[in-house]
Amino acid sequence: MRFIAALSIGAVLAFPLFGGTPVDVVATSAVLGDLAARIGGDAVAVTIIIPPGFCPAHYDLKPSDLLAVARADLVLYHGIEPWIQTLLSRVNPDAVVLPLKGPWNTPDPLIAKAKAIADALAELLPEEAEGFAARYGEFAAAVRTYAEETLKRSSELGLADIRAIVMQWQAGFAKWIGLRVVATYPPEERLSLKDLSDLVAVGKEAGVTLVIDNLQSGVSFGAKLAHALGAIHVVLTNFPGALPGTADLLAMLATNAEAIFSAVEALQPVP
Repeated sequence: MRFIAALSIGAVLAFPLFGGTPVDVVATSAVLGDLAARIGGDAVAVTIIIPPGFCPAHYDLKPSDLLAVARADLVLYHGIEPWIQTLLSRVNPDAVVLPLKGPWNTPDPLIAKAKAIADALAELLPEEAEGFAARYGEFAAAVRTYAEETLKRSSELGLADIRAIVMQWQAGFAKWIGLRVVATYPPEERLSLKDLSDLVAVGKEAGVTLVIDNLQSGVSFGAKLAHALGAIHVVLTNFPGALPGTADLLAMLATNAEAIFSAVEALQPVP
């Protein structure tokens, strides 16, 4: 397999429709698949391996996944999939591979991943570089608009005064949106009754009113913690398509923000 280098390509306002053979892109998650489809347009054929309700670290491969990887021109993955390198070395060592490590549920990292995918596709199909760059620019602009509107509403609702305990995969988003995160916790398979007791003590001392869970990591621990604290339990998703109203990445971002805003509004006294 080979890893690609980044290119710097300017956006344009108009570009022709693609008329050749699409690039076969395999994305391990719905996040990367959504980005590839948005940016690639009809110049790519995207296969997503892991359903949006599953954590990539715990997914069991199917025979159809092996076939998809075997014919891929470009493979996108996060770096939290323990099986990906072994799979690639066995079924498609010549694939172009783009690891996109780190979080993606806040604007800047998400935009950076979109740019990396646009550059990767441009290296594979230089004749379509203008189209990839244009679609990347449109997506980045939409994410920045979302960020501006979301942070404005966060300020209006006073999220800086709201204390929360957050599942660690959603901590970055919770902090970005303005909440005061007083503690985090790992996936629930790593947690014990002592962890629950300790977090209840921390939460009561800090005056925590929100417990924020990550759907793909399990939500029963967070529900118990919220009940013990008398807090509101909020479930967010890190992958589009896993909850109603999260059909794509932009919808996922908006739905996650709205879930927090609705919870904060429920905490406020009725005039």
